[in-house]
Amino acid sequence: MSTFVVVGGDAAGMSAASKAKRDDPDLEVVVFEKGEWVSYGACGLPYYVKGEIQSLEELVSVTPEQFREERDIDLRTGHEVVDIDTDDRTVTARHDGGEVVQSYDHLLVATGARAVTPPIDGLDRSGVFTLGSMSDGKQLREYVARARESGDLQQPDRGPACQFLENCTGPVGIVGGGYIGVEMAEALAANGFEVHLFQRGDRVLKQFSEATSEAVLDHLDEQDVRVYLGADVEALAGDDAVAAVETADERVPVEMVLVGTGVRPRTDLAAAAGIELGETGAIATDAYRETNAPDVYAAGDCAEATHVVTGDPVYVPLALTANRHGRAVGQTVAGTPTEGGGVAGTAAVKAFEVEAARTGCLDHDEARAAGFDPLTETIEAKSRAGYYPEGGTVRVTLTVDRPTGRVLGGSLVSEYGEGAVHRSHALVGAVTEGVAVDELSNYDLAYAPPFNTTWDPVLTAAKVVDGTR
Repeated sequence: MSTFVVVGGDAAGMSAASKAKRDDPDLEVVVFEKGEWVSYGACGLPYYVKGEIQSLEELVSVTPEQFREERDIDLRTGHEVVDIDTDDRTVTARHDGGEVVQSYDHLLVATGARAVTPPIDGLDRSGVFTLGSMSDGKQLREYVARARESGDLQQPDRGPACQFLENCTGPVGIVGGGYIGVEMAEALAANGFEVHLFQRGDRVLKQFSEATSEAVLDHLDEQDVRVYLGADVEALAGDDAVAAVETADERVPVEMVLVGTGVRPRTDLAAAAGIELGETGAIATDAYRETNAPDVYAAGDCAEATHVVTGDPVYVPLALTANRHGRAVGQTVAGTPTEGGGVAGTAAVKAFEVEAARTGCLDHDEARAAGFDPLTETIEAKSRAGYYPEGGTVRVTLTVDRPTGRVLGGSLVSEYGEGAVHRSHALVGAVTEGVAVDELSNYDLAYAPPFNTTWDPVLTAAKVVDGTR
């Protein structure tokens, strides 16, 4: 019997294990996971902290028992793999003070990512949190509950974030203005905290267009979130507990700090085994997710992918990529070689009453490095028919290659529920297929007054850019 071993029990690992076992029931599938949680939605943690999701268990797609009993997968939680021997084709895992050696015919490294630890003094003080795991989410939720129960009322008439709450607490600091920072600003403000967000760069959500970033920043201000741009945090000051965020320009008192400055791939185990890393620092693979070691694959947040626009290796640690690439590995191991496919860097974020999405290549320097001559235009259009009694606006930024018209990327922002995210799907298709902007302007998109205008904002943006070339 052939044995497929998986290191890591989250999205990529469990997708691969499930698909391989489904396609080849005779295959022995062994999964090592160092924690207790598997197959969970880490993207839902901000909403768990906020209180919209009531229990961590709701974030679990499939329980360990279901994997073992219903899918016949040998899932071993509490097992930390500490060594991979690609010559002997074995992995060694620690469990309960002992070691387990498991042989493999095929191996998937799906070790995920870890939170970035920025060079800031005071990260070890109590009251400093990250949000990269279920246990992190549990600790943050408990902190929020304790703060609310304490009745520590500070500035109870602060504004929209507090006007419907019995208790308002804070202040708290967030270091990082990316996805986690923005989502957690909403989660904490909704619980009555006075939120201070510190962003090292000159705008939040730097992966999006400048127009989208500006719209989100304006909305954060409307929600009484104090955003500090160009704020290089030097220290989290205090004694045992954090008491202030210190930048080069000011000292802001806080009671808690969330550090959300991104993630890095967990590659130590792979590198020690001689598995090559790519130029991004993540594990390098071919189109089938196989590494330089025979029959050893890598997928998920520890591995590189190929960008559909530039053709270059990129590190895009997002949930769909992990699930899609894990599934492809499972099919390959089960006997049907399957490519993982490229990525467009498609992502979405909710910030209070605003939604935003992005896809493709928006950065002009990156586009030029890939041989393109980028042109970007931003338009604003109604989200629904003008005579319809509801609706708002959608701001669309479109980047194309000037000489060929190829659609390179797009970024959209709208009021929540007005379609920025769903409209981005048309752009994903155009970016992935290498469609020219004049072709995009002729897409037959759906129209009805409650949902759209006759000319969807994406079509309007395409016409404007095509006319500017």
